[in-house]
Amino acid sequence: MDGSLPDTPGRAGGRSTGDDVTTINTKPAPDTSTAPPRVLRQHLMELVEEQLSEFFRVERDRRSRAHSRAADLVGSVADLVAAGGKRIRPAFCISGFLAAGGDPDDHRVLPAASALELLHASALIHDDIMDAATRRRGVPTVHEQHSATHRMLGWRGEDRRYGEGVAVLAGDLALVYADQFMAAAPPLVDALWAELRAELIVGQFVEVHVAAAADFPIDPELARWIAVAKSGRYTIHRPLEVGAAIAGRPDLADAFEAYGAAIGEAFQLRDDLMDAFGDGQVTGKPHGLDIEQHRMTLLLGLAMKRDVGIGDLVSSNATRSGRLRRRLQDTGVRVDVEEHIDRLVEEGCRAIAKAPLAAGWREELTEMAHLVAYRDR
Repeated sequence: MDGSLPDTPGRAGGRSTGDDVTTINTKPAPDTSTAPPRVLRQHLMELVEEQLSEFFRVERDRRSRAHSRAADLVGSVADLVAAGGKRIRPAFCISGFLAAGGDPDDHRVLPAASALELLHASALIHDDIMDAATRRRGVPTVHEQHSATHRMLGWRGEDRRYGEGVAVLAGDLALVYADQFMAAAPPLVDALWAELRAELIVGQFVEVHVAAAADFPIDPELARWIAVAKSGRYTIHRPLEVGAAIAGRPDLADAFEAYGAAIGEAFQLRDDLMDAFGDGQVTGKPHGLDIEQHRMTLLLGLAMKRDVGIGDLVSSNATRSGRLRRRLQDTGVRVDVEEHIDRLVEEGCRAIAKAPLAAGWREELTEMAHLVAYRDR
């Protein structure tokens, strides 16, 4: 990264373990005695991109030799990762490692960083099925792509079911790849990795359950729990903790948890604002999906504290008409959320103010907090 968290263009891949390990051509690390934190992180992020790219090149070739169409499934994962993304999770994993004093020449952190990006890809593929989303990162979602192929070729059966079925398999495959990468990391991260995956999946289930329930609860604390479980922890807190653990610094767990909880919530609130009020051309995905799918977001939770009638609108399926969006605007909740984001960023930065971090990393993590909390995509 270069000070921002832009979408990362067109490289994707990973590396296996055991007999399937693919090697990468590593560039010399910058001079660690003089290079600023951002340069060190960027160097390792470039190696992650190379690792992912080489993995998918080898994996596609290997699977295509088994069956001519087998590489299509691998390609669904590879193409999603290659389509870009902010690479927030690997960036925080590497930052946790370096902030904990990890050696930039110690590449044990790379498989963990790649695993986090592949876990994210798995979550996106499955989330898009559940949301019936049509676009992701500016291109059709995985299930839409395969549904379109089914229609175009006139295959038997229902194109929607085929597309969604293939996408489920693609998401599962991405999770397998993520586990394969994390298996190459030091064993001390195994428990963290298991908890991270469980938190994500359970949080996703509770969100889907609440959205489907007959009565939409006015419960900001439930909204916060869902957001932290399904997004906040696996985006910032756990990646930082994994990186620090690989560096041999479990003593940073509490500081990184406090920082990650606050900044992760700010990250999710920004997502909520972009979904409700943003421009789909900028974000690369349709806006308003959370509202249409009755998702209990932090934004809705805060809005219902101001206007209980919003819950009635959600329950009455008035979400597609634009009435709910206008009602949200009228409540002034957007200002409340922006102020809450400001408080969360301050809280997160205070959490690391006295943490024993490597030189320059307190300032760098502060900058990263602002970048994820005030992004526009």
